[in-house]
Order: sequence, then C-alpha cells, then structure tokens
Amino acid sequence: MMTDKIRIATRGSPLALAQANMVRDILAAAHPALAKDGAIEILPMRTTGDKIQVGSLASAGGKGLFTKEIEDALLDNSADIAVHSMKDVPTVLPEGLALKALLPREDPRDALIAHDDTVKSLADLPIGASVGTASLRRKALLLSARPDVQIDILRGNVQTRLDKVKAGEFDATFLAVAGLKRLGLFDRATAIIDPDEMLPAVCQGAIGIECREDDASICDLLATINHAETEIRTHTERAFLALLDGSCRTPIGGLATITGSTLSFRGLIVRPDGSEVHAAQRDGKLDAAIETGIAVGEDLRSRAGPGFFDDFS
Repeated sequence: MMTDKIRIATRGSPLALAQANMVRDILAAAHPALAKDGAIEILPMRTTGDKIQVGSLASAGGKGLFTKEIEDALLDNSADIAVHSMKDVPTVLPEGLALKALLPREDPRDALIAHDDTVKSLADLPIGASVGTASLRRKALLLSARPDVQIDILRGNVQTRLDKVKAGEFDATFLAVAGLKRLGLFDRATAIIDPDEMLPAVCQGAIGIECREDDASICDLLATINHAETEIRTHTERAFLALLDGSCRTPIGGLATITGSTLSFRGLIVRPDGSEVHAAQRDGKLDAAIETGIAVGEDLRSRAGPGFFDDFS
C-alpha cells in the first residue's frame, strides 16, 4: 500500500459530494487498506463560483471559479487529491499540479427539463418560452434553433434549478444528464437532447482527479484507477478547447467518441446570440487523438475570423 490516508478536496454541492464519494468508493475497492474507517477524508469547500449566485460566470471571470480554492488546498498540502467535473477545469493547470486519473465517463448529453412534461424537444417549447440557464453554450445553441425564446440566467445547484422549473418560474432549463444520473434524478429529465442538436460542453460527464505532481505515492495510486478511454477522449477535447482559448466566455462544444481504433471528434463554435454556427468533424487514430482535436480547432478558428467571440455578454 502506497499511502494509508487520503484527503479529498471537493466542492460542497450535492453533486460534487456524490462525485467525491464515487472516487472514495473506487479507491477503497481497488485498495482494501483504504476501506477502513478514516482512511479517506472528504473536505467540502465553497469555491468562488459557488458564492456567485447572480449574474453570469463569464462576467465574473469564467473558468477557474470552481477550482481555485480546491487547487489551493492541494498546493498548500491541506488536501492530497481534488475531484472535479472536468467541464469546469481550465485547460492550463497551476504549476505543480496534474490530472492523474479520469473515471469512466457518464452520458455527456444535455437534458431538457420543462415545466410542462409534454415538452419532448426544443421544437415543443411554447413560442416565447422562458428558459433559464447560465451556460453561454446552451443559450447560443438554443437561440440558434429557437430565436423566439426568452433566456434568463438561472444558477444554483441541480435541485435548486429543478425546483424553479417545477414551480413555474421558468418554462424550462437544461442540465447535464451525467449530473442527474449521479444524483438519482434522471427521471426529472423531460427529454434528452441529441448531440447533433446541442453538442455538449467539452468534457461534460467526465470526472477528473488532480494531485501534486511531486507526490509520487498519490500519483501511483491514481494511476491504478485511471480509465484509459476517458483519458483519451478528455485530452482530445481539452486540446481543442485550448487551441480556441476556450472558457466560460466562449460558446464552444466538443465531443470525442471512440469506435475500435478510431477516434471521432466533432467541435463547434457559436456566436453568443446564436446567429452564426460553425461545426467540423474529423476522424483519426487513437495515437493521434490530440492532433485530431487540434485540427478541428484550427479549422473552426480559421472559419470564425477575428472578433467572433467579442460579444460574450
């Protein structure tokens, strides 16, 4: 056994805690010495992103708002590993930290949650429907398909957003299928949106585990639970995002899938008002997965031209 005590830093939301508990259980199953009481401690933290409950994340600084305090805990050695929803993790990590394990990826698609449960697609939303979301990607893609809808910012944890739609404060919202499943709330989804209609956020549905690069024992431990296919897909999508300098400020979607020895990657960029969408897809070999993601990013960047993302309000 490489270590007999692990401290897990995580956000304190119900979904984040569910994901941290998943990591705890996987580690305990893979290493029985960690199954004893007190061997794994979960440290919930309130991040800057959790504290911001009004306004857009883009205006507050974008990605990193949900990871900074957690990564600080790694850097000051008050935690050993950090558990993240990978869609929240910036493409550039703080010096000295690294992602050393990815769990098997859950369904990456978006779910539509409507007040009227007869609404089974974007087309079914009533004319001028009130839709709540804090995601610029979801907002832009929805406006592209349904420019008549009214979109307002809706933030808070999963249950909060579900409750506001149920109460009729909004006609609909969107949530990640993965989060609903992990919380046992998948039955609240009114419809599952096909990626051809709403391409997911980069790395949506993937859970990543971060640690200090110089902590050899923890790095070795995490290597034993890493899921190779998810790692390839995640690195491909993050390479695409990095090339576009993507953040919460830019409406970008991307999804890598693997069939046999072939990786397929589809990416898109959208003007924030939904008026212009560019999409591209490319297939490649698994050992050139990152290059495939970069190639799609270069294609889209060349098509977008300067100023494409200037208006992200």
